[in-house]
Amino acid sequence: MEEDSSCRDLPLLLSSFVDAFVDFSVSGLFLPQQRNPNQTHQELPLLQTRYPPPDRLIAIGDLHGDLHKSKQALELARLIDSSGRWIGGDATVVQIGDVLDRGGDELKILYFLEKLKREASRFGGTIITMNGNHEIMNIDGDFRCVSKSGFHEFRVWADWFRIGNSMKSLCDGLEKPKDFFEGIPSVFPGIKKEFYDGIRARIAALRPAGPISGRFLSENLTVLVIGESVFVHGGLLQNHVFYGLERINEEVRDWISGLKGRFSPGIARGRNSVLWLRRFSAKNCDCSTLEHVLATIPGAKRMIMGHTIQEAGINSVCENRAIRIDVGMSKGCGDGLPEVLEINGNSELRVLTSNPLYQNTSKSSLKADQEEGLGFLLPERGSKQVEVKA
Repeated sequence: MEEDSSCRDLPLLLSSFVDAFVDFSVSGLFLPQQRNPNQTHQELPLLQTRYPPPDRLIAIGDLHGDLHKSKQALELARLIDSSGRWIGGDATVVQIGDVLDRGGDELKILYFLEKLKREASRFGGTIITMNGNHEIMNIDGDFRCVSKSGFHEFRVWADWFRIGNSMKSLCDGLEKPKDFFEGIPSVFPGIKKEFYDGIRARIAALRPAGPISGRFLSENLTVLVIGESVFVHGGLLQNHVFYGLERINEEVRDWISGLKGRFSPGIARGRNSVLWLRRFSAKNCDCSTLEHVLATIPGAKRMIMGHTIQEAGINSVCENRAIRIDVGMSKGCGDGLPEVLEINGNSELRVLTSNPLYQNTSKSSLKADQEEGLGFLLPERGSKQVEVKA
């Protein structure tokens, strides 16, 4: 007698239910995991490094574990409504990395961005998330910038994840879940005991091929080109371009997916790496080097970066070739006012800000002699701001 298909699929349905239950308990969101029964565990997500220019592009800087400010930034850009639902139509959004560290909503932001990716795709929109140096640090097990609330959030996640695994182990039709703490020490000399559980949870969740890193970070880009704009968390040098932008993305993806050893590839480590470089985001930008780097990337006119907090807000230097969008909006590192960069077509750039200082500023288009530049805090070209209430 042939086995009923509903009975045959029951273990998979139970597993999906348990995963959704854990997700909701951790994030408050119903986010069923999308499984392809024909896909093997060895297949990696395909990464697209270069995109044509969309009609509307929004770039958002470092978020650092602050869900409230993250939502404010998305509302500024008219991408979500007050309930957190996608209203951005076919817009393209780039979040330039550093979701992790310094705040207590790291997981909630990861879940929320994943929810928005799904909602946006139904309307032709695209959300592209990138790696920052803090994503790489955490996957490497470097927790020096984790807040107390950040350890707590992951400890709570681990408790629910353990409950989910216990539920799955009761089903004979499912493979018994392995101990996700396997290989992780239970004691950390020199660290207060109150942090042990949080440290173990973060290692388990974020190490290569971990439940969180594999699910939410393995498809992040490290370098991105959209139209005339190059996006990278820290910065690019000529040797990075010669190494290969696609190659950089693939190597970091392979490592996060657990195929390249325990520790991050050299291209993502060190002060001159793509994620740590500050040569173009610090006070004195190396404009000559930047110009030569952009010349090696066909069609590139500007580099858009995070990583270094800009106390004056989003700004550009080097005749608008370097655009710095980390405004330190998280309460964990500056508590700055949310701002986002908007690019219409290939060249019209402006800043949307919640800064009340600019509430009476005209929202009209930039003047003709400023059309190629930012309409916000340009020391060499004057200032125009676009204010949008949060």
